[in-house]
Amino acid sequence: MSPHRVLVVEDDLEIRESLMEILEDHGYEPVGAENGLEALDKLRASLQQPCLIVLDLMLPKMDGRAFRQEQLRTPKFADIPVVVISAFRDVAQTAQEMKAEYLKKPFKPDELVQVAQRYCPEGAQAR
Repeated sequence: MSPHRVLVVEDDLEIRESLMEILEDHGYEPVGAENGLEALDKLRASLQQPCLIVLDLMLPKMDGRAFRQEQLRTPKFADIPVVVISAFRDVAQTAQEMKAEYLKKPFKPDELVQVAQRYCPEGAQAR
């Protein structure tokens, strides 16, 4: 696993770019995907796995739940922690069922950074 790579799976381009910018500003190496299928492709193609996956639930082609199920079925990827991001009222329960942490949209940039710091090794710093 890459100590600072974070996979951001979000279909809304502006949100995905904002999340990636926040992470990059704090020393992380964000990689974006707009749906679950693209995220799986990036995981399979990468020699360095991310230390964290930030995952929206509502995605085209393959939603967040289906992505997480496939991730957990794949031993190489199963141990990568996931934080679900969603505005759904029941996001806490959904995340628990998915064996993931969650951030309820809208959330503050610092909340995202705190989650990344919890799951990714020390060393990422603001630039």
